Amino acid sequence: MSTPNVFWFLPTHGDSRYLGTTKGARTVDADYLRQIAVAADTLGYDGVLLPTGRSCEDPWISAASLIGATKKLKFLVAIRPGLSTPGLAVRQAATFDRLSNGRLLINVVTGGDQGELEADGLFADHAKRYEISDEFIRIWRASMAGEGGAAGFIFEGKHLQVKGARTLYPPIQKPHPPLYFGGSSEPAHELAAEQMDVYLTWGEPPAAVAEKLADIRARAAKRGRTLKFGIRLHVIVRETNEAAWRAAEELISHLDDEVIAKAQAAFAKMDSVGQQRMAALHGGRRDKLEVSPNLWAGVGLVRGGAGTALVGDPETVAARMREYADLGIETFILSGYPHLEESYRFAELVFPLLGKGKESGEQSLTGPFGEMMASDIVPKKVA
Repeated sequence: MSTPNVFWFLPTHGDSRYLGTTKGARTVDADYLRQIAVAADTLGYDGVLLPTGRSCEDPWISAASLIGATKKLKFLVAIRPGLSTPGLAVRQAATFDRLSNGRLLINVVTGGDQGELEADGLFADHAKRYEISDEFIRIWRASMAGEGGAAGFIFEGKHLQVKGARTLYPPIQKPHPPLYFGGSSEPAHELAAEQMDVYLTWGEPPAAVAEKLADIRARAAKRGRTLKFGIRLHVIVRETNEAAWRAAEELISHLDDEVIAKAQAAFAKMDSVGQQRMAALHGGRRDKLEVSPNLWAGVGLVRGGAGTALVGDPETVAARMREYADLGIETFILSGYPHLEESYRFAELVFPLLGKGKESGEQSLTGPFGEMMASDIVPKKVA
């Protein structure tokens, strides 16, 4: 495969060595997020995804706080149609893009937790949320692109109306920062095909991903459009397959059936089709978690959203990534617990197999060769 885009994840909802327990948990504060962002930037990751929702720190403020600490890293930040106005979202995005020198990517999130949305003031069922999202993004894109000229953009929709919408400070990226979007329902596929730049899927088995991508491509082709594709996965990579599977089991070693049942009950109340598909992979059972070769659904026992991980040694994980790449996946958005250490582990073990990361070149006293021995002996290079 050609060299993929590889993103990491900023855990603004918390981080730990183990799922579903306070054991191994760590405080997520400004310093810790900075450590992860700087690590991702210096290791050669292309960007970071920030989660959104009431269980997370605000993604815009979190991302903005890291602009000055990073150099090339891009930030995939969520906008939430229905929770803000298009005009406010335009100004936020344009400002961030300008201040970061064109390092903003937009993640369009319609939401799938009715209780969370109502707590935020949005009372809209699944169908209505996608109608709002469609109108919101139309306004957002037109305003960013300067449609309507000096008079601004005018739009009168079923749910949203604007008059004279425009931005005085346009973004660096033209016509606007790229729009990323994920969703598994019929309205989601329609919205992606018509308005988005990159379609994201959670980590389902390759055959299921192939089916989704084919549907998106067909819908987009009818509109004379093409999209790029990405996938959201966790990774558990170790030097051997056996060690990787042990690490997977350790990650959920403190989970009990009561915690799993509570989490699955909460997910069942959501109207997100993608969440339903994630839950169906494991059915809340711990005995059938490898849902496809090296694709492990253990994370989804208690974590909402992306619930699967690629598990294996570097060569195996890279091979599984190539299988997705062969389907058309160009961007991999990855994470691992804990996120700081695992960002290093994945970069060190898998980046060389993907053609990613910084070129080491010839060994020198400033090169990445490890610890010097006996004052002046450079460690032996191992292939």
